Amino acid sequence: MLQNFLCYTCKEYVEDLAKVPKTFLQESSVRLIVIGQSSYHHIKPFCSLTGYTHEMYVDPQREIYKILGMKRGEGNKVSVRSPHVKSNTLLGSIRSIWRAMTGPAFDFQGDPAQQGGALILGPGNEVHFLHLDKNRLDHVPINTVLQLAGVKTVNFSNKPQIIDI
Repeated sequence: MLQNFLCYTCKEYVEDLAKVPKTFLQESSVRLIVIGQSSYHHIKPFCSLTGYTHEMYVDPQREIYKILGMKRGEGNKVSVRSPHVKSNTLLGSIRSIWRAMTGPAFDFQGDPAQQGGALILGPGNEVHFLHLDKNRLDHVPINTVLQLAGVKTVNFSNKPQIIDI
């Protein structure tokens, strides 16, 4: 679940989620779903921007966020920085504001203070894993979630892998 569609750390996280091959998910019978707290009309532009092709839904009233106990406001700033955050705070924030100002509908696409998180749900309504972000840098590593869900992990680095034969 995303903080909001304009958040630069969320954009970078979803860019990496887009790299998860659908075949990896299908092999494990797992669905990858992103939920944002914006209006539905922001889904298509955000997917185009990030290259994300998996399922995406919105919760503009933040009902799911509330049920899961996701907090508003920046919590502990001394968290581990997500390996999926590539921009520094100043440049990332400037890019987020610029996207808001130059977008088709000038809005901030949700509550900028709302924190997101990650969860593994199912089968059924059983929650197997829940990570509540403490702040915008606190996204759980995607490979951690994939591993816990029984899905093959992904190389998110741009560096070529060395294969020992």
